[in-house]
Amino acid sequence: MDLERLPPSPAPGLVNLVVEIPAGSRNKYEYIPEAGVMALDRVLHSSVRYPFDYGFVPNTLAEDGAPLDAMVIMEEPTFAGCLIVARPIGVLDMIDSGHPDGKLLCVPAADPRQDGIRSIRQIATTQLEEVAEFFRIYKNLEGRTTTILGWQNSDCVAALLERCIRAAQGPLSGDAEAGNPPHQGPGKSSPDH
Repeated sequence: MDLERLPPSPAPGLVNLVVEIPAGSRNKYEYIPEAGVMALDRVLHSSVRYPFDYGFVPNTLAEDGAPLDAMVIMEEPTFAGCLIVARPIGVLDMIDSGHPDGKLLCVPAADPRQDGIRSIRQIATTQLEEVAEFFRIYKNLEGRTTTILGWQNSDCVAALLERCIRAAQGPLSGDAEAGNPPHQGPGKSSPDH
């Protein structure tokens, strides 16, 4: 599975999302770009399970040094490695092990039942809190902490996505001189996301 030629955004307002972890799983899978496969990274220590299909936007680089994380609201879980064209409707801002770690919340473009959803304001507050609570506690038994900063609506998505796409394209003139580290390359994954 070579993701280098897969654009992060196939059309305005959409992202390509590669699922690493299906909803309901305690298994934490990670994409290994050098081998082009999904691998089992670990089993969550806590009894919680991923609330939505969870993965990343290929060929992006977020502030934590890994591709931009994304989750998608699905009626049925898909599978590790599934490509979903999705519409981001918001961002969960959080700090994971001391690093900013925003996560896109999306709906699938291929689901006509979710065609009218354009904002996290259309998602039940209790459902958003369940997702935030999962990310607040899912690493506690591993001795790692996460801090939830809150939800941002869809109007914050474009700027975040653009920053992550630019970061994945590598340092521009002056970045190396300014001390900004070069990126790990497209599709690189971090063991902590």
